[in-house]
Amino acid sequence: MKHRGFAWVVVGSGCVAISLIARAEPPPDISPKLAAIGRVIDPVATSALYAPQLKVQSYAGVRVTRDASYGPDEKQRLDTFVPEAAPSSPRAVMIFVHGGGYVRGDKHAPDTPFYDNVMLWAANHGMIGVNVNYRLAPQNRWPSGAEDVGLAVRWVQQNIAAQGGAPSRIFLVGHSSGASHVASYVAQPRFYGPQGVGLAGVALISPGIIDPARAKGPVRDAYFGEDASVYAERSSLPGMLSTPLPIMVTMAEFDPPEIEGYATQLRAALCDAQRCPTWTRFAGHNHMSVVDSFNTADDEVGAALLAFMQASR
Repeated sequence: MKHRGFAWVVVGSGCVAISLIARAEPPPDISPKLAAIGRVIDPVATSALYAPQLKVQSYAGVRVTRDASYGPDEKQRLDTFVPEAAPSSPRAVMIFVHGGGYVRGDKHAPDTPFYDNVMLWAANHGMIGVNVNYRLAPQNRWPSGAEDVGLAVRWVQQNIAAQGGAPSRIFLVGHSSGASHVASYVAQPRFYGPQGVGLAGVALISPGIIDPARAKGPVRDAYFGEDASVYAERSSLPGMLSTPLPIMVTMAEFDPPEIEGYATQLRAALCDAQRCPTWTRFAGHNHMSVVDSFNTADDEVGAALLAFMQASR
């Protein structure tokens, strides 16, 4: 793999290097195949590239609990991945919210290594991983995603200390439409519990729609609805500009153009507000490889996320 330099944290209108990280393009046996897939979302083709490495991923030393209920709906379930070794101090917690275009997706599809790979990566780095399912559109439209993220965060706040976690060190990470739900939660305090937002930082990986007024098509309509008069109140942009939380925003070189637009729009708006986020563009990656690559030798995305969390102490 080709090492390519630094990871940067953007502070206000300037940049400071937080650490020298092995920024690596995807391995040479995968990189041209990702380029051939191109700027489309192809979960099947992409997962086939990483599944061979993840077939041998180990669950040893990790206590996995499936389908804990955080709400009354059958979709309001979460998994926890807790390192079994006794910690010297309470562990940081990473909540992961998967994507799926608002209408599909699952925290763990049977007989696949995804998204257990994200959780095992977190546990292997000394964190507790929490993997969240949520209600899906079109049966459940806005704000069901933000509501469910809020309920899941509240569950973690109330229960994670008993598993060795630090309620003060919860990081919320979303991918694609999951990142859209994460942004909606962060942006609108009405979804917070009595302890407030309850987060130490938030990371949006190749985010979905941030402002429905700047999106179009059936994906937007399925979740945000077709009535343009409500888009302003359903936009996450104003609230994201005002939150004091550390924010990470990323995109992939081969993200679809609309996803690139959502990520760069949010980054530009935050920088205009003197709130520049931590920003990374992952060369050689596509929309799915940025999460499929967790817990493999292709560690660029994980290394950048870990650096963000460490810098947010």
